[in-house]
Amino acid sequence: MSALRAVLLVVRRELVGYLRSPFGYIVIAAMLLIDGLLFYGFALSTGARLSADVLRDFFFYASGTTAVAAVLLSMRLFAEERQTGTLVLLSTSPLREIEIVLGKFGAAFLFIALMTVLTAYMPLLILVHGKVSVGHILVGYGGLLLLGSATLAVGLFASALAPTQVLAAVVGAAILGALYLLWLVAKVTDPPISSFLGAAALHNEQFRPFMIGVVDAGNVTYYLAVTAVFLFAATKTLEARRWR
Repeated sequence: MSALRAVLLVVRRELVGYLRSPFGYIVIAAMLLIDGLLFYGFALSTGARLSADVLRDFFFYASGTTAVAAVLLSMRLFAEERQTGTLVLLSTSPLREIEIVLGKFGAAFLFIALMTVLTAYMPLLILVHGKVSVGHILVGYGGLLLLGSATLAVGLFASALAPTQVLAAVVGAAILGALYLLWLVAKVTDPPISSFLGAAALHNEQFRPFMIGVVDAGNVTYYLAVTAVFLFAATKTLEARRWR
């Protein structure tokens, strides 16, 4: 079996699991509701403003719900299988750990992408009634997908590490919280450490350019690197468990 085919088999298996369970629908519905409330409650209710500023605020709030959805969707990927005993069957299958990890990640990422696309009516309202560029919207959504990719990888690693779904959510949230808050630590440290910590923060400096419609290769590389590092860590965690 080719590696690509193996990954696609896992993706299909996971997607069927999402579609047969109400959990995925509940997460998407809840995040869309929160996105809508934040959009109408904060982005649109602060008086006359530039359309670009409203769009920037939309991406800021959407980045938070994307991260929360990623933790909720990823916490079950391995921890649930460990609780139900199906992880043993998966681990003893001909599939390699990297194929399992990529397949589970791919399925969860498709769900995050679906949730992200379903919010498109909000920036489209700004586009119709204001003056913003399509490029700004596309760049912002690209940033959301990159952030979603990185947070999913962190959550998947936590799920591979933790014995239960609740503990996986706690570990994933703790790692993400630390990565988010690095910019606060950077404020109370001296250069060059402050510059390093500020650049390492998962949101602040890295996501802000996407909010205003600016693409920077360094920001894209950062999110891809975070994704790769935590997917690699999840793979090594599974390999260690199989050897034990």
